[in-house]
Amino acid sequence: MRRNSGQNENLTRDEAAWRAQTLKVHSYRVELDLGAAQDPQVTGYRSKTTIEFEADGTTDTFLDFIHESVQSITLNGAAVDRAQAVNGSRIQLTGLRQGTQTPNTVIIDAHASYSRSGEGLHRYVDPADGATYCYTQFEPADARRVYANFEQPDLKAPFTFVVRAPQGWHVGSNQSPSRIDAHGDGTSTTHFAPTLPISTYITTVLAGPYFVATDTYTRTLEDGTELVIPLNASCRASLEPHFDAQNIMDLTRAGLDYFHELFDYPYPWGKYDSAFVPEYNLGAMENPGLVTFTEQYVFTSRATEAQYEARSNTLMHEMVHMWFGDLVTMAWWDDLWLKESFADYIGTLANAQATEFTTAWTTFANRRKGWAYVADQLPSTHPIVADITDLEAAKQNFDGITYAKGASVLKQLAAYVGAEAFRDAARSYFRTHEYANTTLSDFLTALETASGRDMGAWADAWLKTAGVPRLGVTLSEADGMISAARLTQSGTDPVSGAAIRHPHVLNVGLFDVIDGKLTRTASHRVELTGEGIELPFLTGLRRPDLILPNDGDDTYAMVDFDTVSLATLLGHLGTLADPLARATCWAALWNSVRDAKLPATEFLAAVRAHAGAVTEVGVFTQLLAQATTAITHYLPADQRAAERQALADAVTGWLETAAPGSDAQIAAARALAVLARGAVAGEFVDALLAGEPRYEGLILDEALRWSLWTAKAASGTLDDAALARLEADALAHPSAVATAGRLLALAARPDPAVKEAAFTAVLSGKNPDSSALSNEAISSTAAGFLLGTHELLDGHYAGYWPALEEIWESMSIGMATRVISGLFPTAQNLTAEDTHPVVQQVDTWLREHPEAPRALRRILLEERDHLVRSLAAQRVSTQQKTAV
Repeated sequence: MRRNSGQNENLTRDEAAWRAQTLKVHSYRVELDLGAAQDPQVTGYRSKTTIEFEADGTTDTFLDFIHESVQSITLNGAAVDRAQAVNGSRIQLTGLRQGTQTPNTVIIDAHASYSRSGEGLHRYVDPADGATYCYTQFEPADARRVYANFEQPDLKAPFTFVVRAPQGWHVGSNQSPSRIDAHGDGTSTTHFAPTLPISTYITTVLAGPYFVATDTYTRTLEDGTELVIPLNASCRASLEPHFDAQNIMDLTRAGLDYFHELFDYPYPWGKYDSAFVPEYNLGAMENPGLVTFTEQYVFTSRATEAQYEARSNTLMHEMVHMWFGDLVTMAWWDDLWLKESFADYIGTLANAQATEFTTAWTTFANRRKGWAYVADQLPSTHPIVADITDLEAAKQNFDGITYAKGASVLKQLAAYVGAEAFRDAARSYFRTHEYANTTLSDFLTALETASGRDMGAWADAWLKTAGVPRLGVTLSEADGMISAARLTQSGTDPVSGAAIRHPHVLNVGLFDVIDGKLTRTASHRVELTGEGIELPFLTGLRRPDLILPNDGDDTYAMVDFDTVSLATLLGHLGTLADPLARATCWAALWNSVRDAKLPATEFLAAVRAHAGAVTEVGVFTQLLAQATTAITHYLPADQRAAERQALADAVTGWLETAAPGSDAQIAAARALAVLARGAVAGEFVDALLAGEPRYEGLILDEALRWSLWTAKAASGTLDDAALARLEADALAHPSAVATAGRLLALAARPDPAVKEAAFTAVLSGKNPDSSALSNEAISSTAAGFLLGTHELLDGHYAGYWPALEEIWESMSIGMATRVISGLFPTAQNLTAEDTHPVVQQVDTWLREHPEAPRALRRILLEERDHLVRSLAAQRVSTQQKTAV
């Protein structure tokens, strides 16, 4: 997908602010003709947009539109010269009428392109039955790939969609159909009711032979009226046998109950559809009235409780957006946190309180929060309220800081002001700013009114700074007893260089090993506002075996354990019964590995000794994934084989003792399949692929089967006979999973010719026949390519560095990111040089391309940081071995 934009696709904040000051949009009418969508030779579709708007203080403006072609432009009834008006991805409008009494009407009749990147209007052909499916994905600024518009969140308007599609297709949008007109050519046109005022990025269209299940939600409101919300859940027809639509709608009802109670504002968007779509770039998108989800949440293979919990959490996250983001929307992407941080926090809160997944905060502490810590240590870290100067910067800020750090800080905020004040602030915020746009100050005003506190200092400390605070406890002892204890925070804001001094309300937990079990003996609430605070409750006590700052995970901070506490965890963590405390400790140990403070070998020993005692399958799965990463990235080359075998032996033991059919069994089997990519557990791989009933209750579903094929390919044991079986498997069971799995496995083979072909395909974004690779095809092929030693891969990188700018210019940001990050040589061995050769290559490229787009430079700087971090961790493990 070429950008077709010259230099003007990247809308700036200043340009958007100018349009917001000079324009008011009354309405959109968007007509799309998808009648020929099933014909693969047809690359695009007709897109006709009618916009009514006021202009005040300007006689000219511009529309955003990334198009295939523009047939005509009509402004206030007069034809506009296309050659003069169309400029890349913008359409210039001049001679506008002024004032509220004389609105302008512009009609753009054009053709737009079907997408294979998951951006704009994506078209997918089901490998199972050949059916064609379409859906849109716009955030932050891809509605302009489908229809002409003012692509910024603060120019809201009602939208009326009219969609022509093959007759018999399910066609959906933000509102319900008002009528459907059948034509005599095998197509029909669906007219949708107008929406309430919304932003362009949350408009949506869905079209295809989707399976649709329906239901209804009803609720009696405080004034006695009955709120009726039609529900539906849809997926590709071939996935219907696997689709538990009733569970989706049950969760939807539970969420609607919860949020009506919490927000005290009736759901305003009419219906609530949940569509599960293929090749989706995200987990989900909060289009009001029609939420789209990745179809990976339609479980075609055995799903663990952790997978069901993740799906439920995503559903709740998106439902929060119906209020935070859709009803009240940030004015510009600087305040993206005003919707994403809130959805991440309140969505997890709802998952824990309104569903069966009562340990949702445990999962958050161990997994989601880790995403925040990683992002906040990158050179691209930024405050939660970020400085977003343009759309390229906005695209890259859907990151761990905006989501998970923001959610963690809001959890701390609720502890700081109280849950009731936080709730009351949200209610006031919705009533005051419904259907409007806001900034940070608007929410702070609501919060100050509800809490009675001045929130300025809190906001400055938490929302306008970057970096991770670190908490630790220092002790002084005399005669075997604690004479003084102090909780301290440290760290430096990498953006400003200032010391981090955040206000924290948290618990300090005290634990001892009692009868062989690590047991909490006390937990004390403290408020830390500066560099440190005394802990008088420890004075006069024997040193506890473990002191856990942030017991309960109420604040956002990394934990530095004292030497006694660290030794206790490494020796006894498996005996700690509290799931949240256990997950918090595991997360802290992993952070120490990444920070090169704890040798990876010690973390791996702890995993082998204690992971089997973890009762939450999500945490268990995460630990095994982290252990595998520790082997491939944080251990020097000469230690990897032994540690991989030791971990494989431990996982095999857990697999053999797990209850038949249990989550622990399937999690262990999946982890062992991934480890087998490194030439261990070959007998396990061959036995399962041969259909041997090795483990009672273990089902060889398609997810496990294709992971095993990848292991066999990557380990170099995929001979001609096995390759023929793999291909036969893909043909016999065509599916999205099989398509991606086949590409991954084939690219994983340790053959230079195979690697070169995979590298070339990803770098160009094309198949050998020059057809475009889809988003998922690029990612699968790139992931397979990287499964190999750097000795095997390094020779293929000659074309990588010279191609970077062309990739950036010729692909969308999303696709370019998949290519550049997907091929980056991040798994490297420690060398004797002061600066690793790959680090030198990155530095050289950045030095020689000072004018490269900031977004491209950011990707390379982040990948460089990951590499440097892995090399530092390898060095620690090398030094440990040398010392021993």
